[in-house]
Amino acid sequence: MVTLWLSNATLAYRDWQAREAAGADQRPFSVRSIVQHQAMFEHFRRHLLARGTSVIAFGADDIEAFWRTPEASTYSQATRMRYVKLLDRLCRHLVFAGVREHNPAASLLTSERWPDEEPTPQYLDAASDQRLQVYLGSPVDDLASLRSRAIVATFLGTGITAAEARSARMGDLHPDAAPPYLLVRAHKPRDARTVHLSDFAVPLLHDWLTCRKTLPIEGDRLFTLRPNGQPITDMSFGRIVSEILDAIGATDVEMSPRTLRNTLCRRQLLAGRSRDEVSKMLGLVSNRTCDRIAATIPQNEALRPRSNG
Repeated sequence: MVTLWLSNATLAYRDWQAREAAGADQRPFSVRSIVQHQAMFEHFRRHLLARGTSVIAFGADDIEAFWRTPEASTYSQATRMRYVKLLDRLCRHLVFAGVREHNPAASLLTSERWPDEEPTPQYLDAASDQRLQVYLGSPVDDLASLRSRAIVATFLGTGITAAEARSARMGDLHPDAAPPYLLVRAHKPRDARTVHLSDFAVPLLHDWLTCRKTLPIEGDRLFTLRPNGQPITDMSFGRIVSEILDAIGATDVEMSPRTLRNTLCRRQLLAGRSRDEVSKMLGLVSNRTCDRIAATIPQNEALRPRSNG
């Protein structure tokens, strides 16, 4: 196992998570948490690679440099704390396994803490939402731009998660149906569901699906970055969303698929849909997310007539 940490840290981390890693109460992490932790670890590992170091040699200065990266600098207090706890668990394990000599994350446990209150959800205000919709509907010049805009339109027009976008197949998207919809496949803890496409997203997703069917790409995934059909990573999704939000000047929010998901949620609540309806659309088992986003809507803001926009 020591050799694996030296030669393939990604595989070593996955193996450790599957066999040994547990939370503070010593209960194994859920499948959903394991997937999230693996994505976080991979993000940090790539940061270390860019700095010319590795998981067996990084120090406190590398962690501090991580906080200053464009993406990590936008992290909430809760997200920073999750990273600290992950790095502390990882380093304690590596010290015990004889791979490392010290734990540079240990001191951060006293300087970082969980927020006293949940942070306000990130979303685009109505003006930025409309500006983004107009941008997505403008002509595109190349395949990469069409794919990027289709990805952003999917997040903004359906509210699905990055994991759901990764698993979407061409046969799941039906822009010519009446009404147009996307079939979201079941994955723990969410059941399969049908999500109607927002009106602005239909032409763009129709064009992308038509184009995607002609591309010489292995498999039938709706979105890929390479011809071998490999799924798009969270980091790539974040970069695509960030580039397009930057293009419309929406730089004062967390540039992530989650922000677009929250924006759709808020738009649907403003349109008069109930919390139960919107939660079901998002594949949520409770109204907690809708309640938090509804709290951002001024009480005197009039609800618009229902629409599929």
